[in-house]
Amino acid sequence: MLARFRGYIFTGFCFLLFAGASWAQISAIEGDVKGPDGQLLKGAVILIERQDMKGTYKGAKTDKKGHYIYNGLPFPGTYNVSVWVDDQKKDETKGVKTQLGDPINISFDLKQSAAQQHSTQAAVASGTATPEQERGMSKEQKEALEKQAKDNAAIMAKNKALNDTFNTGKDALAAKNYDAAIDSLQKGTEMDPNQNVIWANLADAYVGQAGTKTGADQQAALDKAAEAYGKAIALKPDNAGYHNNYALTLARSKKYDEAQAELTKAASLDPQSAGHYYYNLGAVYINAGQSGPAEAAFKKAVDVQPDYADAQFQYATALSARLTTDKAGKVIAPDGMKEALEKYLQLEPMGQFADASKSLLQAIGATISADYKKGPAKNK
Repeated sequence: MLARFRGYIFTGFCFLLFAGASWAQISAIEGDVKGPDGQLLKGAVILIERQDMKGTYKGAKTDKKGHYIYNGLPFPGTYNVSVWVDDQKKDETKGVKTQLGDPINISFDLKQSAAQQHSTQAAVASGTATPEQERGMSKEQKEALEKQAKDNAAIMAKNKALNDTFNTGKDALAAKNYDAAIDSLQKGTEMDPNQNVIWANLADAYVGQAGTKTGADQQAALDKAAEAYGKAIALKPDNAGYHNNYALTLARSKKYDEAQAELTKAASLDPQSAGHYYYNLGAVYINAGQSGPAEAAFKKAVDVQPDYADAQFQYATALSARLTTDKAGKVIAPDGMKEALEKYLQLEPMGQFADASKSLLQAIGATISADYKKGPAKNK
């Protein structure tokens, strides 16, 4: 009886040894790491974290050939393997299932992974991603992608409504239905107050409306136009056209100094069209009854744009304010007047100011060249 009892003890002991050995099976992970330059990377740290139960395995580093190996991982097991450089995670492979026998290969190409990460980040930021990109995203990235997609849809809906409102206002403005244009464009500024083009068109609509009114109502419309132009300029200060139109609106309100500053600004922003802005400045001074500044402005216009025919004529007209006569009663023209009139006729021999130019040339005793074509036929 005693021997049998001992046999049972021996048998039980063997069973325990066998059971313990079944949990001692191990596996390994190895691989190579290439750096951002595409070369094998030495000293990269490999971190292995077990998914199916708690366990973290550190200590593996790549050798001078960029290779690493980690032995002694419990089998079976599922692991996340990440590569770290300068204490920063550079890449990761999740859900690695190890095997008995040969180590499973998990290699990293940091140049390729950086490109993939950049592509993924761009996809998340845009709210659009390919199925392949989505498969490689983390839970947080997928949530961010979904949020961005919803935001994009909302923005598209808003943009459509804004574009519809803007186009309605533009159509009404083109049809000179200023009240309707103002109504639509004002709604557009409320939907998105950061659209300079909507403010500029709203200002144009108020200017058009001012032309249909008189007195205080006209001035109120001009004030609103000036305010809208100011907001357009605040959003787009380098738009010379905005400064020009703002100046003309200020001039209609007799704010000549402010108008001059805006036109000068427009000329500096758009040198190729500076002649037109100086021309407008001259017109502002003419309307203000300031012939001297008007002459200077038209002179600038023809200096920067000599082939601007109307500016040549207006310069000559401004100079005519300084016509004098000698003791014999002969008309003496100031320097530059004759040349400006002749230049106009060279450029526009049948233009709207052709007859006036010829009359002024005759008045100052200049000979009218036979090379000039006959002016436009008179309406009978």
